[in-house]
Amino acid sequence: MALYAWKGLDAGGKNVGGTRDADGGKALRQALRKDGIFITELSEVLATGGGKAAKTSVAAGNKPKSLLKRDVNFGQLMERVRPQEIAVLTRQIGTLLAAGIPLAETLAALSEQSDNKKLERVLAGIRQKVNEGTALADTLAEHPTLFSDLYVNMVRSGEAAGNLDAVLLRLAAFLDSQLALQAKVSGALTYPIIMMVLGSLVMGVLLVVVVPQITAVFEDMGKTLPWNTQLLIFVSGGIGSYWWLIIPLGIGGFFGFRRWSRTPKGRDLLDRVKLRAWVVGPLIRFVGVARFSRTLATMLAAGVPVLTALEITKKVLNNTVLERVVESARDAIREGESIAVTLRKSKQFPSMMVHMVSVGERSGQLETMLENVAAAYEREVDGKVARLTTILSPAIIVTMALVVVFVVFSILTPILDMQNFVQ
Repeated sequence: MALYAWKGLDAGGKNVGGTRDADGGKALRQALRKDGIFITELSEVLATGGGKAAKTSVAAGNKPKSLLKRDVNFGQLMERVRPQEIAVLTRQIGTLLAAGIPLAETLAALSEQSDNKKLERVLAGIRQKVNEGTALADTLAEHPTLFSDLYVNMVRSGEAAGNLDAVLLRLAAFLDSQLALQAKVSGALTYPIIMMVLGSLVMGVLLVVVVPQITAVFEDMGKTLPWNTQLLIFVSGGIGSYWWLIIPLGIGGFFGFRRWSRTPKGRDLLDRVKLRAWVVGPLIRFVGVARFSRTLATMLAAGVPVLTALEITKKVLNNTVLERVVESARDAIREGESIAVTLRKSKQFPSMMVHMVSVGERSGQLETMLENVAAAYEREVDGKVARLTTILSPAIIVTMALVVVFVVFSILTPILDMQNFVQ
């Protein structure tokens, strides 16, 4: 039995489509014809390693169609599954499993109702593998771009412990919290970035177009101009004359910095600077603490071994300094030490967080204590994001106002001198 993707027309002439298991193309046509559906396009889905799919396409008259091939290949490249969709899917699977619906039926139902064609095909392939006896975690591991190591290991623990539904619901809550945290931070930076871009464009137009027309009258004065006016004319003339060089240098500098920041040395230095930066540094540190605590608590509660949990948690911090601390904690546990001792020695994690972890280890309630830590520092992140927004917006406005004042003052000073000279 193979899995087929099909398109056709129903009894009312409406375009319909979907995926379905069948013993062959002929059997699928007969089955759908009983439902009043006439197949116009048909393709066999052959699941392969790495989450990719190879398709053999046939049309209704058993002749390949180049149009279908283009739809399958080019269309798939343009499709994308958002993290929010994975979070919703995880919660739906957990809810249906908790209601007593078998896993294969759950995957079939979610595949049929999915609006994302790529996710629909992935779910159909996963369902086929599950029907063949493959573990769900092993099947999910074939799609690393959609399901992370954390996701796969939690599912594997849930399958081993027999509480897959509870693990998936916990995982869905974790994904929701991480997306909310990411949205808070990115949302706080969006408005200042937009203001900086618009302000830079306005100032660029002012210096390149407006200022040269006004300062041109100063050339016939035969008088020494103030230093600020000379500086303004120099900057305006430089930008107006060499914009063709400034733009590619700026773009090249951006991509060069981006490439350097991805090297081990560059990333390490940049991460250190981020943690020490004024205002932004504490926010980055607290976001890392919240991610560490929430991720480790979720994985330990799902039954993932602590060493595996620390190895995966290290990857979600996105900061080499904090990653090395977690790696040291993992090595210390192998030697019989506690997590709290390593975190305290590093001096990279807040003392309150380290103390709560130490209490959780001694009391045997590390998961609960980590969840409390995550909740506390997520609240701290909310406060710091609000303060960051409060500081950045006025700072950008004041900076733009000072630049405008400098331009206006540099233009008005020679004009006032001309009036006094005439009098």
